[in-house]
Amino acid sequence: MSLSYARFARLAAWGAAASGFLYAVAFIVIARFSSSSGATLAGLFLLTGGVLASAVMVALFASLREVDALFAGWALLIGVVAALGSAVHGGYDLANGINRPSGSIPSLPSQVDPRGLLTFGVTGLAIGTFAWLMGRSAVFPSRLRYLGYLSALLVEVLFIGRLVILDATNPVIVVALLAGFVVNPAWYAWLAVALPTGGEAAAP
Repeated sequence: MSLSYARFARLAAWGAAASGFLYAVAFIVIARFSSSSGATLAGLFLLTGGVLASAVMVALFASLREVDALFAGWALLIGVVAALGSAVHGGYDLANGINRPSGSIPSLPSQVDPRGLLTFGVTGLAIGTFAWLMGRSAVFPSRLRYLGYLSALLVEVLFIGRLVILDATNPVIVVALLAGFVVNPAWYAWLAVALPTGGEAAAP
């Protein structure tokens, strides 16, 4: 990984952390006062967070491919697909919030990201795999790996909750989001500090 991309990835990780935090604020807090404003802002932060997260996934692959190239490649593939899928979902919500279509919009799951399949479900698999690879390397702090496991678990709980419960105000959904309010941004913020600079590799 070049030094220039390492710097870019660290900035992207800071941006993904901020976007994740602001998404939770929009979804939990602002939406309670104005559902349309909350949905529009949540879409904006989901869009920006997805794009920025894709850059972080590439940096993680570059840092961990020496540990296990195939697992790192698989985590990169599903991580980038999940990040871009969540960006498309956010872009759809943002477009509808800015220029709401005439007539009613049917409350059907997003065809690209049904019930957060990519945003939460597949993202959790990618984060969990990268965290597991971190445990086999000597570059990343061990506590960052455990934080990655926790983040992966929380987003999977959130996906299953949205798939089964549907009600966004259900305590299970709210608790998972509140936990993600802290854990997921913390994961990206720590990555912004811990990502190796150009030339470093996470050798076993």
